[in-house]
Amino acid sequence: MKELILNNGIKIPKLGLGTWFIDDDKVEKAIIEAVKLGYRHIDTAQAYENERGVGKGIKNCGVERKELFITTKIAAELKDYQSAYDSVIKSLEIMQLDYLDLVIIHAPQPWNEFRGDKRYFKENLEVWKALEDLYEKGLVKAIGLSNFLIDDMENIISNCHIKPMVNQFLVHIRNTPFDVINYCNKNNIIVEAYSPIGHGEILQDEEINKMALKYGVSVSALCIKYCIELGTIALPKTANPIHMKDNMNIDFELNEEDFKYLQSLDKIENYGKSEIFPCYKEGK
Repeated sequence: MKELILNNGIKIPKLGLGTWFIDDDKVEKAIIEAVKLGYRHIDTAQAYENERGVGKGIKNCGVERKELFITTKIAAELKDYQSAYDSVIKSLEIMQLDYLDLVIIHAPQPWNEFRGDKRYFKENLEVWKALEDLYEKGLVKAIGLSNFLIDDMENIISNCHIKPMVNQFLVHIRNTPFDVINYCNKNNIIVEAYSPIGHGEILQDEEINKMALKYGVSVSALCIKYCIELGTIALPKTANPIHMKDNMNIDFELNEEDFKYLQSLDKIENYGKSEIFPCYKEGK
């Protein structure tokens, strides 16, 4: 599995397994199957309510802990130092781990206020300080953000002791936030692309299906390759080993013309059932 290097020198696999909506009693099996196929990067969150199962999968996957890259996210609603710090300690206990490879702030605002007028700049600095302290104690190997806009990131960067290493964001064909990606690139912050297949809605896209057919790959593989070509880390979510294997089928090259064409496609209009989630409403 190819890797990128974070700004603190830590290596992170370019392709990871997202675990959103994989139930706690099913995620262990999903991780075991993924690791068998070659995945070494697992992404979860406190809000997913499956950290216990993720921990079991890590323990029982047959690969040494040091070979895996494990991420969790501080719940978006936790906006003070102590609750953020304690939540990571609890995540370690739940997952039965001595350390986490990456912990990120799930969103700059609580989900029920996502992209609202209150920006939580001061509160996010408290949460960031908790992450810095956990990092300096060796309990967390890397720290970062998720869903942070440019001014959210500027707030952290201007006041931090340790610079963010990632910003995990919604990125896929027909929704590529070039402004955020460019800002992250300029500041040596790796972008992680969650929902690289648009939570499944892209699978029905006629133009993208034609492009996938041209390269002899699935739409999912094309979408993941697109994110990786952007220089981001792709985090497709699936509990199905067949889909896991297909998502790894990215050993092909997009020619420059096709890559630019995919970047130019209009923004997706409708995420279907996923419209109920704040991150899919963004920008509408």
